[in-house]
Formats: sequence, C-alpha cells, structure tokens
Amino acid sequence: MIKIKKYEDIENDFFEGRPFDDANEVVLSVLDEVQKKGDAALRIYGQKFDVSVPAVFEVPQEELKAAAEKLKINKREIYDALVYSHTLALKFAQEQRKSFSDFETELEPGIITGQKTIPVEKAGCYVPAGRFPLLSSVIMTVTPAVAAGVGEVIMCTPPRVHPDDVSESSKSGAGVPGKAFVGGKPYADEGVMAAAYICGVNHLYAVGGAQAIGAMAYGTESIPKVDVIVGPGNKYVATAKKLVYGKVGIDMIAGPTEVMIIADDSANAEWVAADLLAQAEHDVVAQPILVTTSTALAEKVSVEIENQLETLTTKATARQSVDNYGLIIIADSLEQAAEIANKKAPEHLELAMEEGEARAKIENLVHNYGSLFIGHYSAEVYGDYAAGLNHTLPTSGAAKYTGGLSVRMFLKTVTTLRVENQKSGLVRSAVAAGYIGDAEGLSGHARAARIRIES
Repeated sequence: MIKIKKYEDIENDFFEGRPFDDANEVVLSVLDEVQKKGDAALRIYGQKFDVSVPAVFEVPQEELKAAAEKLKINKREIYDALVYSHTLALKFAQEQRKSFSDFETELEPGIITGQKTIPVEKAGCYVPAGRFPLLSSVIMTVTPAVAAGVGEVIMCTPPRVHPDDVSESSKSGAGVPGKAFVGGKPYADEGVMAAAYICGVNHLYAVGGAQAIGAMAYGTESIPKVDVIVGPGNKYVATAKKLVYGKVGIDMIAGPTEVMIIADDSANAEWVAADLLAQAEHDVVAQPILVTTSTALAEKVSVEIENQLETLTTKATARQSVDNYGLIIIADSLEQAAEIANKKAPEHLELAMEEGEARAKIENLVHNYGSLFIGHYSAEVYGDYAAGLNHTLPTSGAAKYTGGLSVRMFLKTVTTLRVENQKSGLVRSAVAAGYIGDAEGLSGHARAARIRIES
C-alpha cells in the first residue's frame, strides 16, 4: 500500500536523484567491439542478446509501408491514433522551430553580428521493443527531428524474426533470446515499423541494445554515423548514450520515470489514483507521488489505488512501484507543495486543482519540472501519447537544469560576424581586442586585431 507521510517526516534522500544502475564495464566492452569490428560486432552481440540476427540490418521501406498498411486494415483504431498523435506532435514541433529565428544586428557602426539556426545533418533515434514496444517513442523522437529539418533520420530498434522465416526458425528452435535466428530477412516489431513509416524515418535498422548506440555513434559498414542520438532504453542503452556523449550529442540520460501530483480537496480521488498508477505500471522503480493539503483526499486516493490495482493487467509491476517508491505527502499549504515540487523537480507535474486564483498562483510558483499538466482534465497520459507535447523528459532532478526533448536537440545555434571598413566600430573593437591580447600575453592576437587598422 502507498505510504502517507507528513512533509516534516520526509527524508532528505527523497529529493536526491535516482540514477539507473550503472553498467559501465559491460557497455564499455560492447562499444569498444563495435568501434573496432563494426557490423561483425553487431552480429556477435545480436546472437548473444536478440532473437534474430538478419543477413542485412536495414529493413526496406517496402516493409515499413506494408506494416503501416496492415495496421490500417487490421487495427484501424490504433493506426488512426498514431496518425493523430503524429499530427499533433508535428504541429507542436513546427511551432517550436519557429521560435528559433535567425537575425543580424548592428551593435556598433560597422560591427554586425548575427545568429543562424542550422539543423544537424543526421539524427539517430533509438526505440526499445521489449515487453511493450514503445510506438509512441517513435513519434516523440522522429517528429521533432523532421520538424527541425534534419537531412537524414535513422532509427535502430531490436530485431524480430521475419514472417517468412518463422517456420524455419521454429524448426531449429531458434528465434528466442540466447538462440537467435541467424541469416534471415531484416524485420522489427510491426507497430514500430508502422509508426516509423507514418513519421517519415529515412532508414530503419534491426539492431538493438548498447551495440545499436555504438553503431550510430561510430558508424559501421551498414549503419551511418549520426550527429545526435535520442530515445529511451534500458540501463545498458542509457549507459551507452552516456559513454558516447562528446562523440555525438545526446538528448539526456534517463533514470526511473516519475510523476508528482499537487492536489487540493477539489481533486477527484479516482482520477488521481488512475494517474499515479499509469506512471507506476511503467517500471517497478517508477515513482508515483501525490502532494496534498487534504488528509481526506490522501486516504481516498490510497483506497482507490488498491481498488484499481485489482483490475490492472500490469498489477505486478505497478504493485512494486507503489509499495516501494510511491508516496503521498501531506503538506501544510499549497505553497509548501510548490516548494516540494521545485525541490524534487519531477519529470511530470500535475496540478489537480480547479481553475482560479489558487491554481494560477501555484502555476507561477512551480518552475522545476519536465512538463506541467494544468487542471483536472490535463491527464499526464495525454502528454505521453496524444497532445503534441514530447514525452521524452528529464528525470532524477535533471529538470532543475534542462527541459525535455524538442526541436532544439536537432538544431545548432551558431553566430556570425560581419565587420565593415572605415566604420568607428572597427577601430574600437580592434583597439579593445589589442589591449586584451596584450593583457593575456597573446601578442599574436593583439597583432591580428591591430593590423587591420594600422595598414
């Protein structure tokens, strides 16, 4: 059962980051092999960890299109939902793109400075496909890259046995973890492939795990080196992203997922419990948190969690999350609840409050969160799936210094300088630069500055 505590009884470690378990030693070995052996290393680790190691890694566009068409015919509701989600995500990302404008401005006569926003050339998106293939992560990683204007968007996702190879795979007892089917046609989860086609992925490779991150970071015979890598994954994928950072850009190092709900006595206990469980079912180490001034609401939510758990297909996972990491905090005031949120910096923050001055005040007080969901009807799950927002967000306190994945990740903001001769700005900048060069003992700098006004 979820714990209920007063704020003064909360331990300080509650506010500390909760990093994933480290896997450096294993991942360093994988990355080193991929860097040295390229495709050969992908095949070695594929046989060790995956269910299939195809003869070639790239899944043809025809397969992606076929998966989308199959989904459209057989599961139209899911297909339409993915299209709708992608449409909203693209609209939102395009609006974000507009906010990064180019400009030139004359700071002094003849000193003309500027800014250009340029998309990266190649982006790599990683999409897991374990117990629950994350179709929504295809949308959240690919769409902002496309909206940013990235020239080539590639994706890596764990392989599956191709339908044409299922019979042969079954006869040999292959196609299971630890005994991969080797040499078949490249294939991936059909939902992931369909979503990739809807979102406009240029190339999809049936490669998973830390080795996929290495392939995109270093490049292999089959998979091109990219400029940035984004997307979720297990601790090995997360560690691999951490270790290749600097060679490529990455979105973030994601730890266990979390939600915090600030609720007053106007909140619906059933809705609040549903939102907490929606987060808890992600992982046994997910953290669902409620902060409220109402003891009555806290008790109702606790009971409602137990009731809803009984009908949840993901009960086993959610149960561990709620029991081990779930928490209801009784705050003295809503202002104190906002302080708790800012100190915790949760990935998702909900304000389960009626519209009015009180909610507006708390909305203005909170400033550390990945995404903010305002009001009773703004369920966090909408942000996960179908409201335009990106669900790739900072965890473990990282919201204190960064936001979530956006078009910004795929853009470079660079600066320009244009100096006009015989203008006063040229003389003033040359003189100032010369003196600063002298002060730093860099005579070459000083000379390069002065030579343009002395000749």
